[in-house]
Amino acid sequence: MNSHVFLIGFIIYALAMIWLGWFVSRNQKNGDDFLLGGRSLPMFLTLGSTVATMVGTGSSMGAVGFGYSNGWAGMLYGLGGAVGILLVAWWFAPLRKLRFMTMSEELSYYTGASHLIKNIVGLLIFIASIGWLGAHILGGSMYLSWATGIDMTVAKVIIALAFAIYVVIGGYSAVVWTDTIQALILFFGFILMAILAVVHVGGWNVIEHAMDPKALSFLAIDKLGVIPALSLAMVIGVGVLATPSYRQRIYSGKDVSSVRRSFVYTGVLYLFFSILPAIIGMAAFTMNPALENSNYAFLFATSFLPASLGLVVLIAGLSATMSSASSDAIAAVAIMMRDLYTMVTGRMPPENKAITLSRWMLVFVIGLALLFALTSNDIISYITKMIATLMSGLFICSILGRFWLRFNWQGALTALVSGAAASIAVLLNESWMAYWGNPCIPSVLASLGCAVVVTLVTPASKISREEALEMITRERENQPEAIPVPLGKRATENAR
Repeated sequence: MNSHVFLIGFIIYALAMIWLGWFVSRNQKNGDDFLLGGRSLPMFLTLGSTVATMVGTGSSMGAVGFGYSNGWAGMLYGLGGAVGILLVAWWFAPLRKLRFMTMSEELSYYTGASHLIKNIVGLLIFIASIGWLGAHILGGSMYLSWATGIDMTVAKVIIALAFAIYVVIGGYSAVVWTDTIQALILFFGFILMAILAVVHVGGWNVIEHAMDPKALSFLAIDKLGVIPALSLAMVIGVGVLATPSYRQRIYSGKDVSSVRRSFVYTGVLYLFFSILPAIIGMAAFTMNPALENSNYAFLFATSFLPASLGLVVLIAGLSATMSSASSDAIAAVAIMMRDLYTMVTGRMPPENKAITLSRWMLVFVIGLALLFALTSNDIISYITKMIATLMSGLFICSILGRFWLRFNWQGALTALVSGAAASIAVLLNESWMAYWGNPCIPSVLASLGCAVVVTLVTPASKISREEALEMITRERENQPEAIPVPLGKRATENAR
């Protein structure tokens, strides 16, 4: 494709998203409007936004690259994500009734309104959101650099600026509306790409002859092995269950029913979608089995398309990365406004300054994620290492807290520390990495076992769930009787 044609198309697309973001956010009045869409999003916007966020960088470029190298194993990303979002629908959609603003509020609720847990989780989630955002910037820059010949570093800056503008202008309303439009574009683009790629190489029989027979086994288990295949699917499922941007869909939804239905529909659609990246990856391998970087398999597979179709498919790929990036940027800023700001100042931001502060924090968050993205070029390893290290403990905290009333702040702290420690230990041992595929399974098991033991041997919280919810709500609403104690005294109080 002519690079100038794509660049012009991308500019028009970005301008359209910016205009849409401005248009749908004209009546925002407060922080809840900017960060949570007024907590009244209808089912179709929750559905469209969740689908677009799930079909992000890993599901597009990462999964296609994995399908290029490992055949039907490219479905594992989608399979893990589909199971994850269906479990979120079943287990966590009822949290909409509790009106949380961030996931750290939720985990604090499970542990007797512990400020220590809320602050630590807030920091971890902020770092995780930056990590996700960096991965999406990385994926989008690969698309842009391939299609236009722009230097990769310059492409990362352009991608960051492209979605930053409409998110800073429109906030969460801009995110969900642009995500919904992008979901339609990316589904059409990927279906079109899969069909045309198979036709171009001469049919499915040609792909079967080109691929390693082990890669054509069920989920390519014969090639990967059972444990690494399970580990990859699990790390994606854990990521969905512990990623704050999906919780934000719950907190901002209209009601429990609309949230649950949108997540179930998303899981079904995502399970269908998981087939497409694997097919595209295998078709790209059939065209050229000697690519130096498998992450470029999707982009290589667009090279045979006519200019108009190639533009649609590449824009679909960029839609996948930009929609996910915008969602994670907003999630990170919600953490900054609700948790980090409160941790430092002892109060929520003034209502009349909430939107302005949120916009400045968005600029900071996207800039920080851009710095992360400048250090890596391998999407799947970037994502899986980050999830296993930062999010296994969050996953265990949310599961134990949701279903075990005995769970306390000591168990939560242990889950976070032991999960990260186990992940780092596996990452540093090559033989363990070869066996497990990634650190997720040992990290989750270590986090679970240690958290259960510590919870059982330490005192139960004396604060009921109802009292904890009231304390969190008062603090969020800046009521005088709920003003937190200074930062330096919080850990001491929680330890008593």
